[in-house]
Amino acid sequence: MVYVRRVQEGDVAAFDYLVRRYRERLYSVIYNLTSNREDAADLTQEAFIKAFRSIQRFRGNASFFTWLYRIGVNTTLSQLKKNRMRRFFSLDNVDEELAASDIIESLSMKTGTERSILVKELQEKLNEALQKLSPKQRVVVVLFEIEGLGHQEISEVVGCSVGTVRSRLHYAKQQLQAHLQDYLQ
Repeated sequence: MVYVRRVQEGDVAAFDYLVRRYRERLYSVIYNLTSNREDAADLTQEAFIKAFRSIQRFRGNASFFTWLYRIGVNTTLSQLKKNRMRRFFSLDNVDEELAASDIIESLSMKTGTERSILVKELQEKLNEALQKLSPKQRVVVVLFEIEGLGHQEISEVVGCSVGTVRSRLHYAKQQLQAHLQDYLQ
């Protein structure tokens, strides 16, 4: 909050600190919504520009991080609606994201090429399944499962109640499970 106040008081250099601190995390969320590195980079930059322009309206009711994520998610959703882009689930770091999963356990028993083929197939199936979710469900899944945000934080980012977040997450997981049922058995 010290850096936010400094920016609000006219210290532009303090905003550089905020960009460095949150850029990777915001980019990650946006990338997982767009599955396009160039679009994610552009939208991340656009979100920071919007945040800078509206920093005077930041009142501290939520954390800066939550406020920034909300700007980033809303910017991305607006762009996705405009362009009718498809969003994909990213598994660039499949070992880290799913380490405890039975899938990874079975993949770890495979060797070299066979494992690479299975990981690629898993990513494609997850991408296809995530595409079938509504945009609102996708955002909740990405923020919860990939970014590790809690229900309260997600509700602040997307602007709905905690109950709505839980509901969207529950139904999204059911749909993902149904779409992946044949593959996971």
